Order: sequence, then C-alpha cells, then structure tokens
Amino acid sequence: MPDDEQMQQEAAAPWRPSARLEAMWQRDVIGPLDDFQDPSQEWRRLFSELLGTFFLVLVACGGGVMGEAFPNTISRTAAVSAPGLMVLGIILFMGKVSGAHLNPAVSVAFSLRGDFPWRRVPGYIVAQLVGASLAAWFAQSVINASAVVGSNYPASGYTSTDAFLMEAVLTLGLVSVILGTASGAQNLGVFGALGVGGYIILAGLWGSPISGASMNPARTFGPDLVGGNFTDYWVYVAGPLVGAGLAVAAAYVLRGPGGGLAGSGAAQGDLFTEAHRPDRA
Repeated sequence: MPDDEQMQQEAAAPWRPSARLEAMWQRDVIGPLDDFQDPSQEWRRLFSELLGTFFLVLVACGGGVMGEAFPNTISRTAAVSAPGLMVLGIILFMGKVSGAHLNPAVSVAFSLRGDFPWRRVPGYIVAQLVGASLAAWFAQSVINASAVVGSNYPASGYTSTDAFLMEAVLTLGLVSVILGTASGAQNLGVFGALGVGGYIILAGLWGSPISGASMNPARTFGPDLVGGNFTDYWVYVAGPLVGAGLAVAAAYVLRGPGGGLAGSGAAQGDLFTEAHRPDRA
C-alpha cells in the first residue's frame, strides 16, 4: 500500500493503530519474546534462574550471616523483609525471560498445573541450586561468617514435624498467590510481583521464628551445602513440595485445570503479551 494512501486512511480513521507502528511492535516485542519459546534459547532461561536465585539467596542467607558478623545491626523484621523485596525486584527485571521461579517448589507447581513442561523442570532446579550455592559461598567468603547462620533450622523447643507443617502451610499460601496472579482474569502482570513479594514478607514476619519461613528448597540448600550442615534439611524439601501440591489442588478447586494462556505465559516467562505458542513450549 502506498504511503500517501495509508496516511489518508489513518487520517480518516484516527482511532485505528498505525499499521507501521503495529509492524514495528510485532518485530521488536513479540518476535524477541517468541524466541524464548525456542529450545535453543533455554540457556538464557537457565542463566536467568541461576542469577535470580543467586540474588534471592544472597539477601536471604546474607541477613543471618551479616547479623553474625555485625551483631545487633540486622533485625528479624529486616531479615525477613529483604527476600520479599528482592523477589519483587527480580520478577520485574527478569520475569519475562524465565518466569522467575527461583524455587524448585514453584517449578514443580507450574508443571503439576500443566503450565510448564516437565522436561524443563530438572534444568530449572539445577540452575536454582547452583545459584543458591554460589550466593551462600559469596556471603560466607566476603562477610567472614559461616553460611550455617544464614540457613534454616527448626527452632529450639520445636520438632522437625512442627517446622515441616509450618513450611507446608506457608508454601501453600505462597504458591497460591503465584498461581492466582498468573491465571486468566487474575493475571496482574507486573503487579503480581507486589503480591508475591508482599506475601514473602508477611509469611516471614509470622512464621520465621519456628521454621525460618524458607518455603524454598534451594534457599536452604545453598547455605547448608556451603556450611556443611544438612540437619533436618528434609523439612525444607518435603514441606515446600507438599505445600506446592496442596496449592495446585486448591487452584483446581478455585479455577479448574491449568492457568490458561496467561498461566502458561507467566510460568514460561511471557508475562506481558499473548505471544506464547504451546507448540513451541
């Protein structure tokens, strides 16, 4: 179509989007996002998960380690707020790349709901564990305090079963928020980050005295590995996985199977467009 004819049509119907701008949007926005559905781009997603989990565990573990090195400088409120704020930031800066799972329980939950391919789960989990371990090693090396003090263990006077139940219930809430803000009409886009980050802070404020409010097997794995202490680590694997499974069941009751196009997009990184193509997942 000649440019002058196109301009006349646009002038006659100013409410219609410019075909030229629409073509540019398709090329510059939809095209690159759709590339992330290409299996050859999986390394980008895995790096995203590694980097994001690194920063999450850096502040989650770092709060305890920094408090050990500098007594009375890090309050419990600050220590449990930092991970929530970090997750909020991470979702905003790299959620479109990998979905910002940052947590094996979240990857498993998305797959149980059918929003994320099971074949991609092992790679995500390995990336998360590596990122968590690097963060704990960095915190221990630079701050000069054992990563053990930045890990999670059942509180004195409470059994591992108590801590397990706390982790399961807290993770049930966390994954429910994640699945809920990534489903159909409830898809809140960037504002979903506020819900997830806010929940992590609130759960930490309430539940951390008993179990540490990990809700994340990777978050506890890194400090345990670097610190060489896996005491009661089963609590921080079984609790979050059970909680995630319960959250998927609750989501089924609330919304039916799957999170729809929005849920699949959020799980795989396509938060802000409808460019997701299941045939290339």
